[in-house]
Amino acid sequence: MEKEDKSSLVKEPDLSYGNYTYADYLTWEMEEMTELIKGKVFKKAAAAARRIHQWLTGNLYTEMNLFLRGKKCQAYIAPFDVRLPVKSKRDDQIHTVVQPDICVVCDLEKLDERGCVGAPDLVVEVLSAGNKQMELQRKYEVYEESGVKEYWIVDPEGKTVLIYTLTQGKYSASRWMTVGDVAISSVIKGFELDLEEYFKEA
Repeated sequence: MEKEDKSSLVKEPDLSYGNYTYADYLTWEMEEMTELIKGKVFKKAAAAARRIHQWLTGNLYTEMNLFLRGKKCQAYIAPFDVRLPVKSKRDDQIHTVVQPDICVVCDLEKLDERGCVGAPDLVVEVLSAGNKQMELQRKYEVYEESGVKEYWIVDPEGKTVLIYTLTQGKYSASRWMTVGDVAISSVIKGFELDLEEYFKEA
């Protein structure tokens, strides 16, 4: 989002403070990708992600985007703000803003010029050395609580994929799938990912 008054921007929020909102988030000017989870700031490393992370993210996004062409759902790739409100959609009442590697939104009314407000139907996070706790613990919790129907975790090192599916408000996990398996989405009907082909260049 373009900010007109550059003088009002904050370069470094206090990372020990745990009650920031999306309204605060909009005033920050930081080079690192920054996420807000339950009011607390989490910054990703300033260095670019590893090549394999970008390769796997880009290829999966391409597969999903091509599959969804002509369908009602839309796929987005980071950086793309996903606001997860609890009670109010007001900027100063939203305490969680994340940037999934990939997200799929089927209710297009959740989309606006700043991203998505409300839970996407599907999110994908590709693990890297510095984000495992974030994806496996903190984001797992907010995705489950906010109602993300399907959460894919891709592990480049192990060449594995795990899919969490939301059932009655709680996630149930697939087994870790690997080369030789086919990952199937229950949310994007008909979408299948051949993991042998997907991980071939990894």
